[in-house]
Amino acid sequence: MSDTPKQNDWTKPAAMAIPKGGFFKDKVEQGRYGPIFPKSPACYGFTIIAKIKPGREDAVRGYGNKIEETIKGLPEALEVLQLHYLRWVLFDINKETYFMYQGIFDTDFDKYTEDAVALFGKYGINTVFENLEGFPEDWKTNPTAFVKFVREHQCPSFLEYGEYPYVSAKEIKKALKLKAAFSEALDQMQ
Repeated sequence: MSDTPKQNDWTKPAAMAIPKGGFFKDKVEQGRYGPIFPKSPACYGFTIIAKIKPGREDAVRGYGNKIEETIKGLPEALEVLQLHYLRWVLFDINKETYFMYQGIFDTDFDKYTEDAVALFGKYGINTVFENLEGFPEDWKTNPTAFVKFVREHQCPSFLEYGEYPYVSAKEIKKALKLKAAFSEALDQMQ
C-alpha cells in the first residue's frame, strides 16, 4: 500500500508542488471563465495582489471592519462561499500601497466567483476590490470582467500543504459538532 495520500484520505498530511503558472499542463480543467486552478490538499483558493487606488487605504481597512460586523450579526453571511479562511494584507512597495487577498474555499474558482458576485448583489454591498486600480466598474453585471481582473492579478502558489488534506469546511464543522455532542454526552454520564 502506498504512503502517498489520496484526495479522500484526510488521515495523512499532504503537500502538492504546483508548476510555475499554477497549472499542471497535462491536467488543465477548463471552466466557464478559463482554466480552473487545481484542487490542492488545502482545497481550492487564490491569491491576488493589486495596487490600491491612492488615498483608499482607510476604505480598505474600513471594509475589513464591515465584514467583521456583518459576521457578528449574521454568522452565515458568507456561508455560500464555502470558505476555510480569508487573509487580507496591505503592504507598501516604493511608497505605494498594495492589497493582497488570499482565500481558501471548497468550490472551484468559477463557482466561487459567481457565488461572490451573487452574494454582493443579494446584500446590496460592494466589494473591497472596488478600491483597487483597474477593477472593472461593471463587475456586478459582468462576472467575466471580475474574473479577468482576478486572473490578471493572481499570484499562483507553488506549494500547498494540508494537515488534513482535501477536507471541506462542511466536513470540519460536522466533525466538530459530533465532538461537541459526544463531549456533552460524556459530561452527562458523570
